[in-house]
Amino acid sequence: MIIILHPDIDKTDPKYQQLINYLSNLPGISFRIHEETGALQTLTELYLIGDTLSLDSATIESFEVVERVVRVSREYRILGRHKDDSRASEFEYNGIRFGQDNLHIFAGLCAVDTPEHVEIMMKALRDSGQQCTRMGAYKPRTNPYSFQGHGKECLPYVFELAGKYDIKVIAMEITHYDHIDEIREALAKSGSPTGVMLQIGTRNTQNFELLKSVGRQREFPVLLKRGFGITLEESLNAAEYLASEGNRRVIFCLRGMKTNFADPHRNLVDFAHVPVIKRMTRMPVGIDPSHSVGGRLAAPDHLLDIMHATVQGVIAGANMILADFHPDPAKALVDGPQALHMRELPWFLEDIRIAREAYERRCDVANAYSSI
Repeated sequence: MIIILHPDIDKTDPKYQQLINYLSNLPGISFRIHEETGALQTLTELYLIGDTLSLDSATIESFEVVERVVRVSREYRILGRHKDDSRASEFEYNGIRFGQDNLHIFAGLCAVDTPEHVEIMMKALRDSGQQCTRMGAYKPRTNPYSFQGHGKECLPYVFELAGKYDIKVIAMEITHYDHIDEIREALAKSGSPTGVMLQIGTRNTQNFELLKSVGRQREFPVLLKRGFGITLEESLNAAEYLASEGNRRVIFCLRGMKTNFADPHRNLVDFAHVPVIKRMTRMPVGIDPSHSVGGRLAAPDHLLDIMHATVQGVIAGANMILADFHPDPAKALVDGPQALHMRELPWFLEDIRIAREAYERRCDVANAYSSI
């Protein structure tokens, strides 16, 4: 059961204390208080754990500080979209709003290699009107002898260049909690010119200790990729680990499933799950067409498979796109064969714009018919 209080509730208000005292005396029931401070107001929710079926919702809603009660209908109680639960699903970070009703593009380097390439990428994004990017500093690899990323050594120039070109949010994968401290320190030393969204990669989707550690920090939002060999339900529960520790600013990212049935693509594209996740949870949904397709294949229509996969996700309502670009893909240290060329960035963005307009038009038609 979730108890949603009226916004900006005063914790010293006797009426609030009455509710807390009532809940504290319920046998077999424990609760956790969660606060979310936004630009305009602070929202407070209480999560009840135990035998809540016997509790009377009307009794709890009779307390003046309570706005309403939501009965939990899914295992992922915090991030789940429960029955009759129409709460807004959005958060703001460093001036960028992320929700289930908008779209952001994170084009960038799968792995940072040189300051020159980072600057070329950042400048191209700024000139194209983009404020987000992906930059890989820490790279978990299947082969222990493969390039593992420059790590903390590249953070200072990545952050400084992001500030120079007005890039507001960088999606950056981490593989250990120590990486958060390195990112935090590098941001502080450079004057915090940008923001970082911590990415949990597909290999770490069920690294529960890492998930709990990342969830305990509230400074950075989190991008969680679906596990490449587990069910959707298991991956959604992984996201709940983050939220259960306190960080509800989570975006769930589809990146394809590992199976030979995907051939010749790298992974089996799973972007049909975009609306499924939006129906089951309140998280914004991202897609990663680069790691789904894994190459620069094209059909006779001259459209790259990566672009086809991208618009499949966009026209289904995706809220975020991760895409690999590189100034010289042949020299990329990681995943060069799937990286798009810089000259293809305007084409990529225009293709997305067309698909997003089609999605919005589809929504308009659906709303019109649903009101009949």
